[in-house]
Amino acid sequence: MTALTLGLLALLVLGALMLVLAPLRQGASPDPDAPERERLEQERDRLYDELRALPEEEPAQRTRTELEQRAARTLRALDALPPAPSHRTRPGWLWGGVALAAALVLAGSVSFIPRWQLGGLAADEASSVRTALTLPALARRAQQTQQASAYLAWGKAAFDAGLYDQAASAYASALKQNPQQPEALRRLGIILLTKEDGSGQQTVPNDQAFLLIRTAAQLAPNDPESQLLLGFGFSRYGEDQLALAALERYRTLNPQGRDADDLISAIRARQNQTDPGAQAYASNCASCHGASGNGGVGPALRAAGLTRDTIAAVVQHGKGSMPAFPNIQGKTLEALVTLVEGWQK
Repeated sequence: MTALTLGLLALLVLGALMLVLAPLRQGASPDPDAPERERLEQERDRLYDELRALPEEEPAQRTRTELEQRAARTLRALDALPPAPSHRTRPGWLWGGVALAAALVLAGSVSFIPRWQLGGLAADEASSVRTALTLPALARRAQQTQQASAYLAWGKAAFDAGLYDQAASAYASALKQNPQQPEALRRLGIILLTKEDGSGQQTVPNDQAFLLIRTAAQLAPNDPESQLLLGFGFSRYGEDQLALAALERYRTLNPQGRDADDLISAIRARQNQTDPGAQAYASNCASCHGASGNGGVGPALRAAGLTRDTIAAVVQHGKGSMPAFPNIQGKTLEALVTLVEGWQK
C-alpha cells in the first residue's frame, strides 16, 4: 500500500471518528427555563412546608384549601415547562468501545483492505501481483547474501510474475553458484530461446539456450516442467515428433497440467495435414483410442507392446470388437504402423 493510500485512509478514519464522537464531545445544553423552574420548585417546597405545619383543627381548613390550590397551580406550571436537559456523564465503557472500534479500523486497514484491492482480480492475476510485491525484498536478500537459494527464490518470483529479464538475471547468478541447477537451467534457457528482438519479432532459435533446456531435462527427467519446456524447445526447431514425446511425458508426470494442450493440438493439426499416418489415425482410430493413443472407448495403444506386424494385422483384419480397415493400405498403412510403433517406446 502506497503512502498516498495510507494518507487518504487516515483522513477517512479521522473524519469518521470526528462524526461519531461529535455527540460525545458536546457539553450540557443550556436550560433557558432554569430561572422559572427554580422559582416554581422553591414555591412548591414552601407550600408543602406550610401545609405540613398547619394544625388539624377546623379553623385551619380554609387556609389548607387555599394552600392546596396554590400548590396544584404550581405543579401544573412545572409540568408545563419543557424537560430539563440531561446532565449524565458518559460511562467509561463507552470511551473504551470507541477506542476498540478505532483499533479494529486500524487493524483492518493493514489486513483486509489489501485483500479487497486484489478481490477484483482473477486468482492467477492476484497471485502474480502478490508475488511481484515480494520481488524488491527478494532481490535485496539475494544481492546481500550471494546465496544460490536466494537467487533461485528471486528468479522464481520474477518468472511467475512474468518479469523475465529480472528472472534471467537472477537465474544466471544462481547458475554461477551451482551450474547444475535444473530449474535455473531450463527457465533461463526458455527465456533466451523465446526472447524477442528490439522490433518485437522472435529471434532465430538459440542453440545455447536450447542446450540449457536439454541439460535440465537430463538432470531432472521426471520433473514435469523439464519435459514441458523441452517440448516447447523441440517445437521451436520444428521437431514435432520429439516435441510430442516430451509433451506427452509432461502429461504423464502431471495429469492435471493443461499447459501443453494448445501446443499438442497445434502440432497434431500440422501433422494431420502432412503425415498420412497421422491423417489415417485421426480419421479411423482416434474416436476409440484417443487423440494421443491414451485410450478411450478402446484400449490405450501406448506401451502396449505391439510389433509392426501385429499392428498391421489388427488394422487390416480387426480384432475382438475392433473392426477391420482393409482400405488402409500401402504407404498410408506403413505410416500408421510407424506412428503407433513409435508410441511403444
